[in-house]
Amino acid sequence: MSANNKTILQTANEFVAKGDYESFLNYCTDDTEWNFIGDQVLHGKEAVKQYMAKAYIEPPIFDIETIIAEGDYVTAIGQISMKNKEGKMISYDYCDVWLLRDGKLAELKAFVIER
Repeated sequence: MSANNKTILQTANEFVAKGDYESFLNYCTDDTEWNFIGDQVLHGKEAVKQYMAKAYIEPPIFDIETIIAEGDYVTAIGQISMKNKEGKMISYDYCDVWLLRDGKLAELKAFVIER
């Protein structure tokens, strides 16, 4: 199951990179919860959709260094770059810890630090 969960996350992230956020959201549970540690918590698909509409002015650029899958968890470590409101590209180091439930992204704990 771990390898399948890894593939699910990789495929879902490919949709984000293409700017196809609706297809990405199909990989999330309706009650998905995203916790950006020290910043904010999003509850449900609609909250995530609204966040993506604001945060991803253009599709982000992912550089995933490592993906580790164990049981129902997948951890991705790498960098993400995205434009801010002023149009300036900002890069971040991140570690995303995902919990999958029934083949969908149910919970995210995201540790994100600006580079």
